[in-house]
Amino acid sequence: MYPAINKPAGVLHWLKHSKDAENIDWVIILDADMIIRGRIVPWKLGAEKGRPVAAYYGYLRGCDNILAQLHTKHPELCDKVGGLLAMHIDDLRALAPMWLSKTEEVRQDRAHWGVNITGDIYEKGWISEMYGYSFGAAEVGLRHKINDNLMIYPGYAPREGVEPILLHYGLPFRVGNWSFSKADHDEDAIVYNCGQLFPQPPYPREVMQLETDPNLRRGLFLSIECINILNEALLLHHVANGCPKPPWSKYVNFLKSKAFAELTKPKLVTPASLEMMEDTVQEHIDHDTTRPYPKIHTVFSTECTPYFDWQTVGLMHSFHLSGQPGNITRLLSCSDEDLKLYKGHNLAPTHYVPSMSQHPLTGDWYPAINKPAAVLHWLNHANIDAEFIVILDADMIMRGPITPWEFKAARGKPVSTPYDYLIGCDNELAKLHISHPEACDKVGGVIIMHIDDLRKFALLWLHKTEEVRADRAHYARNITGDIYESGWISEMYGYSFGAAEMKLRHTINREIMIYPGYVPEPGIKYRVFHYGLEFHVGNWSFDKAEWREIDMVNRCWVKFPEPPDSSTLDHNDEDNFQRNLLSIECMKTLNEALHLHHEKRNCPKDGSVLESKEDATEESITSWKISNFSENFDSKVNHKSANDSEEMASVLKDGTGIPSSFMVLFLCAFSVFGFLVIIFLVHSGHKRKGMKMKHHRTRRRNL
Repeated sequence: MYPAINKPAGVLHWLKHSKDAENIDWVIILDADMIIRGRIVPWKLGAEKGRPVAAYYGYLRGCDNILAQLHTKHPELCDKVGGLLAMHIDDLRALAPMWLSKTEEVRQDRAHWGVNITGDIYEKGWISEMYGYSFGAAEVGLRHKINDNLMIYPGYAPREGVEPILLHYGLPFRVGNWSFSKADHDEDAIVYNCGQLFPQPPYPREVMQLETDPNLRRGLFLSIECINILNEALLLHHVANGCPKPPWSKYVNFLKSKAFAELTKPKLVTPASLEMMEDTVQEHIDHDTTRPYPKIHTVFSTECTPYFDWQTVGLMHSFHLSGQPGNITRLLSCSDEDLKLYKGHNLAPTHYVPSMSQHPLTGDWYPAINKPAAVLHWLNHANIDAEFIVILDADMIMRGPITPWEFKAARGKPVSTPYDYLIGCDNELAKLHISHPEACDKVGGVIIMHIDDLRKFALLWLHKTEEVRADRAHYARNITGDIYESGWISEMYGYSFGAAEMKLRHTINREIMIYPGYVPEPGIKYRVFHYGLEFHVGNWSFDKAEWREIDMVNRCWVKFPEPPDSSTLDHNDEDNFQRNLLSIECMKTLNEALHLHHEKRNCPKDGSVLESKEDATEESITSWKISNFSENFDSKVNHKSANDSEEMASVLKDGTGIPSSFMVLFLCAFSVFGFLVIIFLVHSGHKRKGMKMKHHRTRRRNL
């Protein structure tokens, strides 16, 4: 059972049996789940005989691996395309039989349905038809002009200056609290049920309030445009088929309004929309300023712990200040049990990943493996429309944009920052674990890589991490450079060894990242602080490891100890002065991020330390239910907590905080004491009431 094969079979049948096919020169092939926003004229899009125009399907990774090698004689000609196809009729006649046969061939190849080979997250062979097209075109030598602008999925934001002419609503999308997924309506008879429409999306004026970024707002407008056009089509269809006039509603009136007609009038393609990927992909170093820049997506890996939550708050705050193009995604590795209790879902746009902290096969506890595992999971399960990926660590603060065009990244030539302590690249460790030790680059931290390189490389990164981690015989410091000799930096070697295995050489740039506490090179505008090491300014110091167990995010107004004011610094030693300025900037940015986070959470302005606004409400209700005594007592406790909140954070930082086991015993004792107090008050009340009744009965008898 494979309904998708009907597409190539239908095209082939049409070519053989339709008279229309005999009298045309050009063909446009679309999918049913599309909305057309403007005219699609093949030659105006740049199509030529022998060079069709097609939309980019970047997830068809089988073009780059064994799948293409198995199913086409010309894997180097495999184009990752689909969705929109504009081609000459002669090209389609040559391609169509091969499209069908290659679809059948890939569909039968069950041994290669894995997501790491096909990119199919369901591993059901469902996208065999897409590979049938790409492999069939490669087989007949048909190369495409690939366009990543003409078609867009609702939920995505177009590049600046681009006007998409196709909306492909094949994926779920969301606008605020409203969402739509075509799969939810798979069995609906919505076409035949008079008056039935899809759920009403927000109005344009409501969208204006949801998003301040103009380009992201454009993406939201495209999403509501898509569903509104669908609903308008249903209304017109129902009327044409004899349905009664729908009852008046604000939404129906909007769909019939001149304002809606103006919003949905046919769009004209812009010059930016017509740019082909071969024009914008940077195979060379220098960027042509007359062409649009490629799309970027930034990712960073975390776990669902307080330690990573405050780092996430800092990185997200700095990302928004930095001017970094594109979107950012947190790769959150979390066990099912921890995820149920996790509170930080809204800290960043998030892709959820099953935790590999404890290896599912070996049982080895090594949380650092979550980084390559999470990147691989994201590549396999997310729809990524970016051309370059920037990979950061959570313990970083951005100071400016990190772009492939500025730092000269290209396909086959990633850019990274130096990790000189990876001495294993130069000794027996590299010789044991890779075929090309001479290609081992000592890099890490910040990575700028083309998406095609990352797709080929990610699985090797994970496997080499596992391999180095298992090599306990070579954990020694003189071999790895690991001062703890614990195998903790196995993931870093996994990256360098995986890249070397592919002969993926890096441009190593020393001007992107700096550790606070290091002396900066004069005149360099570093783009990233990496606060992975302890740093000092005079007697003040900061070490992220000391804040591993402290919840800085869910406790209102908690912050890190403030560094010295820059006005107090000694100017006599210029190197020391510049180093201290950067350290202070890093720390102040972290504290500013926390302060804004607490403001966003509506923390009380009096400085009270509460878990959340909801917890505060629940606490006040509980106090009211118990008694005025309890209410007054709680207010005194809260008042004291407010006065002591900063002091408490300082104590915890110094490592002299109350142990968790003692706190548990204290809370238990306090709860028992509170219960006894309440029982005493209730019992006293009953006793006084009983005495009053007894006195009343005695008085009646005397009367």
